[in-house]
Amino acid sequence: MNDNVAHVTLPGLILLSQSAGGLKLRHTKIRVAQGGNYLSSFKGRGMEFDETRLYTPGDDARHMDWRVTARTGKAHTKLFREERERPVFLSVDARAPMFFATRGVFKYVQAARLAALTAWSAQCHGDRVGGQVFTEAGGVELKPEHGRRAVLHLLQKLVEAEPPNGAAASPGLDQALARLVHHARPGSLVFVFSDFRGLGTAGEYSLLRLRRHCDVILVFLYDPLEGQLPTSGRYRFAHDGRELSLEASPDAAKVHAGRFAQRLEALTQIARQHRMRLIPCLTTDDPLAVLRESLRISHTNR
Repeated sequence: MNDNVAHVTLPGLILLSQSAGGLKLRHTKIRVAQGGNYLSSFKGRGMEFDETRLYTPGDDARHMDWRVTARTGKAHTKLFREERERPVFLSVDARAPMFFATRGVFKYVQAARLAALTAWSAQCHGDRVGGQVFTEAGGVELKPEHGRRAVLHLLQKLVEAEPPNGAAASPGLDQALARLVHHARPGSLVFVFSDFRGLGTAGEYSLLRLRRHCDVILVFLYDPLEGQLPTSGRYRFAHDGRELSLEASPDAAKVHAGRFAQRLEALTQIARQHRMRLIPCLTTDDPLAVLRESLRISHTNR
C-alpha cells in the first residue's frame, strides 16, 4: 500500500489492481441472519423487465405485477432477462468524520482502498463500474460503465474528495442515500462505504427502497478508539490547528463503549431487517483481507 495514512493517491489506488483479481463479486451467496440463517443468492448479472405472464405457484411474490393483476382480476408476475453484465455501484462517504483515525489509516483512506479493490475486481470480471462520492456539501455520481477508464474515473473522484472547511453545509448521509436510490439501476450490486454517522429515518428508508431492486452491502468503517476508550490517562487530539484534551476513566470508557455498541446494533438490525450484508472494518485492518473474508462463504458455497 503506497497511500499514506491521511490521503489517497491515484498511483496507490491503481496499484491495488494487482491484488484485486482474486476477489469474486459475481454469483456470490451471502448468509444474512434473520430468525436463523437466511441464504440469499446475488444475481450474477443485472435484470431487465421482459414480459408479464400468469402467476404460477413457486413464483417470487416480489415480482408480482399488481397493475395487471388488478386490471384482469387474475394474478400475474413479471419476467426478467439477464443483462450482459452486472452494474457494480460503489458509494463512498467523504464527510469530515471519515478523515479521522488514532491508529492505522483514516477511515476515508480505508474506504477508498476498499472501493478501489472492489472496482478493480468488478472490472476484471467484466462488470460495469460506477459510483458516488459524497461530502457534507454535496457529491458526484458516476454512471456505471465498463472498462479500465470507468474505474480510473471513479478513483480520480476518490482522490479529489476533501471535507468542506468550516461548518458543515448539511448532515449529508441521508441526502446521499436518497440520491443513491435514483442512480443505482435495478439489479445492481451496491456497496456503501461509511461510518454511518447521522443515519436517520430517511436514510434507512432509502436503504429499504434500494434493497427492493438491488443487492446491498454496507461496509462500516471505524477506528479502535470509537469502539473502546482507554480507562486511564490524559490524551490530546489535534486537527487543523485545534486541540482537544480527554481525561480517560473507567466510567467514561463504559459509557462510550455502550454508545458505540448501541450504534453498531442499530446498524446491524437495519441490515438484518432488510437482508443486507454488513461488513465491519477497522482502520487497522488489511482491506484486501477484509474483502476476502467477507466473500469467503461465496467461494466455498459455489
